Amino acid sequence: MRKIIVLTFVTLDGVMQGPGGPEEDTSGGFTSGGWTVPLFDESLGQIMAEQMSKPFDLLLGRKTYELFAGYWPQHVEEGPGINQATKYVASHLPREYTWERTVLLQADVVDEIKKLKAQDGPDLQVHGSANLIQTLLQHDLVDELRLTVFPVAVGAGERQRVAEAIGDDGVDAEGDHGGEVGGDVDGPHVDG
Repeated sequence: MRKIIVLTFVTLDGVMQGPGGPEEDTSGGFTSGGWTVPLFDESLGQIMAEQMSKPFDLLLGRKTYELFAGYWPQHVEEGPGINQATKYVASHLPREYTWERTVLLQADVVDEIKKLKAQDGPDLQVHGSANLIQTLLQHDLVDELRLTVFPVAVGAGERQRVAEAIGDDGVDAEGDHGGEVGGDVDGPHVDG
């Protein structure tokens, strides 16, 4: 059985939109992209390298998939695991996905994900994908929730609302990585 591991960068005020750059995700008029850049240090880089060093597949929402597909195929040396992974895309929009090893999950996405989880294979990492994360949490499908909270507030932007879903139990937080705090939450902890 595979685990679903959510790896998310988030601000103190819960924003997860556009962490990597000002033009990464400007949807909804978002102008505060790139908020991780001044705070991303060697220690966090080591943590990310460790998380990406094990075999994994990706489980992504359509918007995150499109952002990744626009970047990673041209930057193979930065993240070979991302290009080698099978990319499972949860989307209601039928379209052609040209990034190699991409599989569209379309019909009953929750049922499709449950089937994926039950299969043998590498763990499924979820990056970005705010709407997909909410769906996964609502259906008790998240095995590990790894939030990296950056000490910055940006005000507006797409938010990740997990606190009400996970409660206080199961949190194993570790920090002091240049100001950001990384926490692991072992699931399932969502009621309902």
